[in-house]
Amino acid sequence: MIGAGIAAWSAAPLTAQTYRFQTVAEGFRTPWSLGFLPDGSFLVTEKSGRLLLVRDGTVRSVSGLPEVHVEGQGGLLDVLVPEDFSRTREIYLTHAIRQPDGSGTALSRGRLSADGTRLEDTKTIFQMKPGSSGGRHFGSRLTEGRDGKIYMTIGERGDRPAAQDLNRHNGSVLRLNRDGSVPAENPFVGRAGAQPEIWSYGHRNPQGMAVDGDGRVWVNEHGARGGDEVNLIRKGANYGWPVIAYGRHYSGGRIGEGTSKAGMEQPVFYWDPSIAPSGMAFYDGPLAAWQGSAFVGALKFDYIARLAGDPLREVEQIKGAETRRVRDVRMGPDGAIWFVSEDRGAVYRILE
Repeated sequence: MIGAGIAAWSAAPLTAQTYRFQTVAEGFRTPWSLGFLPDGSFLVTEKSGRLLLVRDGTVRSVSGLPEVHVEGQGGLLDVLVPEDFSRTREIYLTHAIRQPDGSGTALSRGRLSADGTRLEDTKTIFQMKPGSSGGRHFGSRLTEGRDGKIYMTIGERGDRPAAQDLNRHNGSVLRLNRDGSVPAENPFVGRAGAQPEIWSYGHRNPQGMAVDGDGRVWVNEHGARGGDEVNLIRKGANYGWPVIAYGRHYSGGRIGEGTSKAGMEQPVFYWDPSIAPSGMAFYDGPLAAWQGSAFVGALKFDYIARLAGDPLREVEQIKGAETRRVRDVRMGPDGAIWFVSEDRGAVYRILE
C-alpha cells in the first residue's frame, strides 16, 4: 500500500535503468488521452476535437461527438471506457464547451457503435457552472471509482479565488452518477451556496487521476512556479489553492499564506521545480519491482516519473526520445505501461 505522508522532490540519485519503447500507433495531432476497449482496440482523443479508434493497426475517425470548443488548453480531452463497456458500450468524454460566461469543462456520454465508427445517443450530461473566460486550466481527467461513480477533475480556469468558492465548480474533483446526476452521499448535497457535485476542492489544475489498488482516488495537479502536487483525495477536503502552496507565482511573488493552514490538506508529494504533471496510472502488472508504483507523465522535462514508498516519492525517471511531453499514462490490459507523447503524436508501450 502506498503511504500518505508528505515528501518533496530532491536531487537524490534515482534508479537508472534502460527501457525499450514500442510504437503502438502514430500520426496523431496533439493527442490527449487513450482508453482501452475489450477487443484489443483503443480510443485516442485529439485536443482539436477528433476521437480516433485504433484497431488492428488501422486508425479511423469516430463520428457523433458532442459539441467541442477548442480554445487554448481546452478542446476534446479525456476518454473513459467504463468496466461494463461490453454490456453498455458507453464511453465518456470530457471537453471544453461554450457557455454564456465564456467556456467550461463538460462531460458527455455516448454509445460506441459495433463497428466503432460512430457515437450514438451522445448527450452532454454535465457542464461546470457558471463558466469562465480564457483558455486555461480545464483540468478534465476522468476515472471510475470502485463505488461505480464517475470522478472528474476541473481546473480553476485561471481564476484563483474560485477554487475556494463552493458555489463554483472551478478547482474541484467532482463525483457523479453514471447519468451525470448527483450521488446523495456527496459531502455538499443540501448545503446552501455549494455545488452538490463537488467531492473535494482547492485544486489548481488537476491533469492526472487514478485509482490505486486499495480503491483510493489520487490526482496530480499543476502548481505555479514550483509546487506541482500529488494528492490523495478525501471526501469534502480542501486542498488549499490558492491559500497555501509550495511554489510561487510566475512573477516570483509569494502565494497565499504559506505552505500550511489548519483545515487544509497537505500534498502527499510535490515537485519543485515543476515538471508539469499529466496522466497518471498505478501499476499492477507482472514486474515485481513496480508493484503498487504510481506513474506520472511530465510535460515539461519529457519523462515518466515512477513514485513509490512511504512517504511517496519519485524513485525513477523513465526517459527516452519517445517521452516528449507525456500527456497520458495508462496501465494497459497486456500488463504494460502505455503512454501518449503529445510532441511525437504517438502512443507507446514500455518494454522491460
